[in-house]
Amino acid sequence: MQNRRLQHARGFTLLELLVVILIIAMLAGYVGPRLFGKVGEARAKTASGQMKSLSDALDQYRLDNGGYPSTEQGLAALTDKPADATKWNGPYLTKAVPNDPWDRPYIYRRPGENGREFDLLTHGADGKQGGTGEDADIVF
Repeated sequence: MQNRRLQHARGFTLLELLVVILIIAMLAGYVGPRLFGKVGEARAKTASGQMKSLSDALDQYRLDNGGYPSTEQGLAALTDKPADATKWNGPYLTKAVPNDPWDRPYIYRRPGENGREFDLLTHGADGKQGGTGEDADIVF
């Protein structure tokens, strides 16, 4: 009786397994690049959101102190009172200044270029100035 059950039990053939693996590989080849393209977009949006929050904190610092932090003071002035800040009413951030989504510090300069009060930027995925696409600088 048990032999009869074993004769009727049937597993997958090698050809069936190869067809399934081929279908999975084709789906991964189609979906994978689209999915990984979204990761770069998400990082750029995260950087923009973080820089917006940092910019808001810098504006609050300016209102309290009469000007933005110097380049030397940097973004640390938003969480730690600079020695020469007499009207500092911080911390202006609830947490430490985050790194960009590529795990590098944001770049802060005062005065900024082109007549701006300050520059706040990240060099994107490649970490180099300039670039296009995912490698482009993100400037706030």
